[in-house]
Amino acid sequence: MEGGSTPLTDEEERRARAVLFSELGNRIADRGWARFPAYSPEERRRLVDVAHRLSAHWGQQVFVEAEDPCALRLYLAGHGTPSVTPSLPYA
Repeated sequence: MEGGSTPLTDEEERRARAVLFSELGNRIADRGWARFPAYSPEERRRLVDVAHRLSAHWGQQVFVEAEDPCALRLYLAGHGTPSVTPSLPYA
């Protein structure tokens, strides 16, 4: 498939989400928010899933917001940025 991304295997996907959970979780715990690139719908879904997992783990909601077409911001209440872009409605 030329010019497109190659889907991850189930094991690669599991590892990617585990790394994001740890790395983004540490950043959010330190400063209340984290910005991460998301160029494809798969990457955005992965980050939204990580935010849901962190919410469940911490017992407080981790919000997800598009900062621009290529990046998402994950943040705790009180650490969001006023924006005209609404929070993403991914489930």
